[in-house]
Amino acid sequence: MPAPDAATFERLSSYASIRSRADRDTRTITAVFTGEPLGTVPVGTAEDVAAAVETARTAQRQWAARPVRERAAIVERYRALLVAERDRLMDIIQAETGKARWAAQEEIIGMIFAARWFAKAAPNLLAPHRVPGAFPVLNRATVRHQPKGVVGVIAPWNYPMLLAIGDAIPALLAGNAVVVKPDSQTPYSALVNVDLLRRAGLPEGLLQVIPGPGTVVGTAIVDSCDFLMFTGSSGTGAALAQQCGRRLIGFAAELGGKNPMIVTRSADLGKAAKAAVRACFSNAGQLCISIERLYVEQSVAEEFTTKFTAAVRAAKLGAAYDFSTDIGSLISEAQLETVTKHVADAVSKGATVLAGGNARPDLGPLFFEPTVLSGVTDEMECGRNETFGPLVSIYPVADVEEAVVRANDTEYGLNASVWAGTAAEGEAIAQRLRTGTVCVNEGYAPAWATTAAPMGGMGISGVGRRHGPDGLLKFTEAQNVVTTRLFNLDAPYGISQSTWQPALMAMARAIRFLPGR
Repeated sequence: MPAPDAATFERLSSYASIRSRADRDTRTITAVFTGEPLGTVPVGTAEDVAAAVETARTAQRQWAARPVRERAAIVERYRALLVAERDRLMDIIQAETGKARWAAQEEIIGMIFAARWFAKAAPNLLAPHRVPGAFPVLNRATVRHQPKGVVGVIAPWNYPMLLAIGDAIPALLAGNAVVVKPDSQTPYSALVNVDLLRRAGLPEGLLQVIPGPGTVVGTAIVDSCDFLMFTGSSGTGAALAQQCGRRLIGFAAELGGKNPMIVTRSADLGKAAKAAVRACFSNAGQLCISIERLYVEQSVAEEFTTKFTAAVRAAKLGAAYDFSTDIGSLISEAQLETVTKHVADAVSKGATVLAGGNARPDLGPLFFEPTVLSGVTDEMECGRNETFGPLVSIYPVADVEEAVVRANDTEYGLNASVWAGTAAEGEAIAQRLRTGTVCVNEGYAPAWATTAAPMGGMGISGVGRRHGPDGLLKFTEAQNVVTTRLFNLDAPYGISQSTWQPALMAMARAIRFLPGR
C-alpha cells in the first residue's frame, strides 16, 4: 500500500494560516520510510502569528457566545469524520512519522475517545453552578467558567495529530480559539484536521495552524496567546514556563519520562513479556509514556528475560502502510544518532546487548532494531536520561521494595506499569509510585485512553493535566458572581456599629451549624 499522493499533501498545505507571498519560504516534508518528498509547506513568521491571533480573537468572541451544546455538536460531527476517514488519517500519520500502522491507529482511537468524552462532558462541566454564599439567604453565589481567549498549542512530532488537535478540542469546547504550531517535521497531521473540523461546522478562523520553527512561530505564539499547552522535552518545557511566567499567563505541559515497569514473581510472565514489547517499543520507543526501565524480581528475572527477549526478536520491524509490521521507523537522523550513541556508550561501559542493538538501513534510512540491555548503570547515558527510542534496560531486583525504590529514583514521574498476580497486589504497588499514571497489568494505553481521568506528570514530567475535568477547565477562568439580597453588610438604619458588628459575628459563628458548611 503506497503513501498518499503528492496532490493530497499539496492540498493540505493550503490550510496553513499563512499569507500567500511570492518570496515565501517553504519546507519540504519527506516520507520517513523512504526519504522521498511528500510535499512542501509554507514557513510561518512572527507576522503570520500576529495576523492569525488577531483573526482568532475576532472569531472567538462569536464562538464563546454560542451555547456549549452547539459547540459540542460540532465536535461530535468531527468525531464521526474521524471514524469515517481513519484510513486516510493513518496514511498521513505514517507518512510523516514512520510509525507502524497500529501505532498510528492509537492516535485515531485516542482522538475519537477524547472528542466523545469532552463533547459529552462539556455542557455539564461548563454550566454555571451554585455554591453556598457567605451568608445564607442574603448572598447567592454562582460559579461560571469563561474562556481564556486564544489558546496556543505547541505540538510534538511523535504523536502529531493526537497531541495537536487532541489538545485543541477541549480548548475549543471551552469557548476559545486555538493557534497550533505543529512540529516542522509533521505539519500535515494537524492541517488535515483543519479540513475535518471545518467540514464538521467549525467556523473559519477559530483553529489556526502555523508551521514554522519554534524559535520564531513558537516564540510569537507564547508572546501573544492567553494560555499555552505544550508537549515535548522537560528542558524546553521549563524554558516555555519561564516565558509564560513573565507574561503571567497559564501554562500546562506534558514532558519527558524515564518510565519504569515492575514485574513481580506472581505475575503471568508470558503475558507480561508480550505486552512489554508494545509498552517499550510503540512508535519505536518515541513515546513519552513508553517504558525504558524494567525491574523484575530476582526469582523470576531469568525466565522473564528469556520470554521478553524472545518476543522482542520475534517482533517484525519494517515499513508498511498496513498492519503487517509491529515496529516502525525512527523519525529523524537526530533520533537515530541518539539511540546509536546510547547503545554504544552503554556497551563501552560494560552493558550487555540481549536483543537488537543495530541500525537497519536495509529496511529504510532511519530504522533501528528494538534493543534490550542488561548491566546498565547510572554512569551510562541511558541509565538516567530519556532515550526516546527503541531501547530498554532490564534490572533484576531482590524484591518489590527494591523495585519501588528504584522506580521512584528519578526526576521524572510520568507513567509506570506494574505486573502482579492479582489486581489488589498490583494496585497496592501502584499507589507507592510517584507517577501521574500507572497501568496495572498493561503498559500505558489504558491509562491514556481513560479520558475521564486526569493524565499528566509529576516532577519534571509535566505541569497540569490533560483529560478529565481538569483537561477542559484549565482552558477557562473561573468567575464567582455573588448577588446580595434583602440588605447588605452595612448596619441597618437606626442600628449602631457597636450593636451591628457583634450581630454579624454571631451570624458568622452560627453558619458552622448549617449543612455543607
